[in-house]
Amino acid sequence: MHIVFVLMIKIAIIGPESTGKSELTRALSAHFQSPYVAEYAREYVEKLDRKYDFSDICNIAKKQIEQELFYEKKSDENAEFVFFDTDLIITKVWFEHCYGKIPDFLTERLKQRFFDFYLLCSPDLAWQADKVRENGNNRDFFFDWYKREIELLEKPYAIITGKNEARLQNAIEATIFFRKR
Repeated sequence: MHIVFVLMIKIAIIGPESTGKSELTRALSAHFQSPYVAEYAREYVEKLDRKYDFSDICNIAKKQIEQELFYEKKSDENAEFVFFDTDLIITKVWFEHCYGKIPDFLTERLKQRFFDFYLLCSPDLAWQADKVRENGNNRDFFFDWYKREIELLEKPYAIITGKNEARLQNAIEATIFFRKR
């Protein structure tokens, strides 16, 4: 008898603010009956009673790494994928954009190339302001930056466009295409 150990395909959903990442992550998880990891940064920042600072972003990055480590070697015979709502690329860009520096531990972790595939959400959805979002006028700028960061990691990605059901279908098709390659 042979036991086959199959690692889950790890997919990050990233993109500028207000591009439907969280909703898309949950919908993909439901569609593929696979687990997902919610965005920790939003939860963390919403609980602050002050403006976040460098140490807060470090705490967020460390929690993201902890979540990745949980799935790094995890296998689940009932789930082919795990979907992450964001990843360290966004945190890296935030460090650089807000503080002009990136902690070494984050740079080292990104070199591990944890994710197998990226779904990069286009800023083609209408901006929806909330108390955590900051860059409604710079979404194209951040989209291009995230795209460059994925390319620097030499990881495959698909750009996800469309509204509502079309956006989800585009993400499903990209995920299936990646799995088949």
